[in-house]
Amino acid sequence: MKNFQEFLKQNSKDDESYKNLIKLVEEIVQEREEARNHLQLLEAAIRSDYDSILITTLELEKPGPKIVYVNDGFTRMTGYTREEVIGKTPRILQGPKTDRDVLDTLKKRLKEGLSFFGHTVNYRKDGSEFINQWDIHPLTNQDGEITHWVSYQHDITERKRSEKKVIDSQLEFDHLTEESKKTLIDIDEQGNIITSNKAFRDLVGYDDEELKKTKLWDLLDDKQHEHFKHKFEKFKPSDFDGVNYEMVLKNSKGTQVEVKVRTRLLKVDNQTVVRAAFENKSLQKRIMQMLKQRNANFEKMFDSLRDFRYKLMPVENDKYRFKYVSDNFYNITGFTVEEAVSLTLNEIVHDDDLEKVLAHLNDVLSGKPTTLQYRFKHKNGHYISIIDYAKPVWNKDKSAVSEIKGSISTEISSEKAVTKPE
Repeated sequence: MKNFQEFLKQNSKDDESYKNLIKLVEEIVQEREEARNHLQLLEAAIRSDYDSILITTLELEKPGPKIVYVNDGFTRMTGYTREEVIGKTPRILQGPKTDRDVLDTLKKRLKEGLSFFGHTVNYRKDGSEFINQWDIHPLTNQDGEITHWVSYQHDITERKRSEKKVIDSQLEFDHLTEESKKTLIDIDEQGNIITSNKAFRDLVGYDDEELKKTKLWDLLDDKQHEHFKHKFEKFKPSDFDGVNYEMVLKNSKGTQVEVKVRTRLLKVDNQTVVRAAFENKSLQKRIMQMLKQRNANFEKMFDSLRDFRYKLMPVENDKYRFKYVSDNFYNITGFTVEEAVSLTLNEIVHDDDLEKVLAHLNDVLSGKPTTLQYRFKHKNGHYISIIDYAKPVWNKDKSAVSEIKGSISTEISSEKAVTKPE
């Protein structure tokens, strides 16, 4: 530092200029230190929500984007150190089983300046395979110009193994599909729905017996009704063996739900059955819209991840009590932090949502992170729509879940966030 001061003094025209230079350098050093501390805080805030985060430059053509930042989760997931990957392309994670179609779709989306969600096989430093799920979004400067890409990543290898076991099973849906998170029905060659799992029944709002009296096309909007009715009247295996469809379902309340459907054929007791797996595109659109708003710029994204955080402990009779809530709990619900720890969760959940919230929390107690949209009661009697991401906290010997922690966001852009008391 002494040599640097002498250098500045030698290059200053007078004492006043030297003092100004010293002051400027001190301000730059302070700003750099503040920026470093800020980044550490931001990373700490999201460390538990993502397996891995990396940021790359904008270039898409060969040699491709360069990695400019990775978090600790990336090094744990891939085995690469920061020093080994900074300046390299994310292609170092690709290998023989990496799906080229997925990569082509990814490149096309990024060229159009759009977010991307998908998964494929990637490779760790030691050559071992894992299934990497990406959630990639653009980062923009103050002028709205895209400067970098940020990629949130999950290792979903175990989840995919669970899904494969389920999809290769026969018709015992309700006992098996909770783990796979699939929404499934089986349809015979006449279009009758012969079996449905709970996820599908929740999606359309009909019970099992009602669906068994229903043809598939009776659940579709008017534009698609005749098209799919005709397909089953002129049944051809090629129309349903590994085929994707876009459909619009009408649920029991008359609301339209956009879905993506993947069909395949099964042989059950010498009968040909069409198994259809549904993805709720309407819900995905709401979530992606929320993510898009969150990621309008880098810092805004991180701030919105912390609407409020909480810890819950199970108590008697299916009740849960707050062990901890962050300060924003008051801003969202009107209850102070002190009041929160005297409340049970059951007291501030909408009565109509309580059953599914308890099922949501029971899933977490069984060891599965899960997400649910439901309504919170504000202290003044209004209800607030929220999205709750909850995950288990295991005891010391990893034998049981001792409590639940999570984060709650109110950024549900496609619906009114607050409704009047009922």
